[in-house]
Amino acid sequence: MVEEFKKFALKGNVLDLAVAVVIGAAFGKIVSSFVADIITPPIGKLLGNMDFSSLFLNLSSTPVRSVAEAKAAGVPVIAYGLFLNAIFDFVIIAFALFLVVRQINRMMPAPPPPVTTKECPHCCTMIPVKATRCPNCTSNQD
Repeated sequence: MVEEFKKFALKGNVLDLAVAVVIGAAFGKIVSSFVADIITPPIGKLLGNMDFSSLFLNLSSTPVRSVAEAKAAGVPVIAYGLFLNAIFDFVIIAFALFLVVRQINRMMPAPPPPVTTKECPHCCTMIPVKATRCPNCTSNQD
């Protein structure tokens, strides 16, 4: 059983998947930082110095000034600004992955065209694959 697990764990696909997960996690952190530190501040500036991460709806009568203060005090809030940041993260990550997959698909060789003809075994001429009788020698193609 140990030998079988070792063979499974050292297969190329499993190692490729492990590397992809680690790189994906690091890529997610980079994109999250990009969104939080580079994308949302200019958008917030355009919308009147608004910080998306500080947008929340207080669900209690206890006054709080920030999401962090509400969490520390145990006050229930709907932190829709953090949700907006998560949406920005998702859209940018999805677009970046789209660009990567698009480039990989361009580098892949084109699939071979479908076979539409075959050689007649009796007269060696090319005939359609769906032909049941050769038009040249009239032999059956079953």
